[in-house]
Amino acid sequence: MSTSAVTLTPKRLFEGVWTAIVRTTASEAPDLIVTHLEKPLLGVSLTQTETTGQWELKVPVPLEAICDGVQTFLVTDAATDEEVGSFTLISGEALGDDIRAEMDLLRAELDMLKRAFRRHCLETM
Repeated sequence: MSTSAVTLTPKRLFEGVWTAIVRTTASEAPDLIVTHLEKPLLGVSLTQTETTGQWELKVPVPLEAICDGVQTFLVTDAATDEEVGSFTLISGEALGDDIRAEMDLLRAELDMLKRAFRRHCLETM
């Protein structure tokens, strides 16, 4: 979870669609981007629930992302470029207590930090 005003609580993955509850202190919907291998996913939707400041996030998992190994999806707040959550698909051989999912998430977070650092360097020049 990030320190931004946006929080994400995963619900479930069902019929190829991952859902989560997004909460924010702002009155408008947050601008969220969901990426896989640093590419934004299409078809992501954010629908306001009956509760003020709460939305349901729906992320259709692309067929090309369903393959052997570890696949990590990052949910980022576009306004702050902070990660607000993630989910991971693991398939193929039985992985048990495998650290590969954590390593994949760390790599994705490191890539996000590198982009933010480069943008910061360009802005302060």
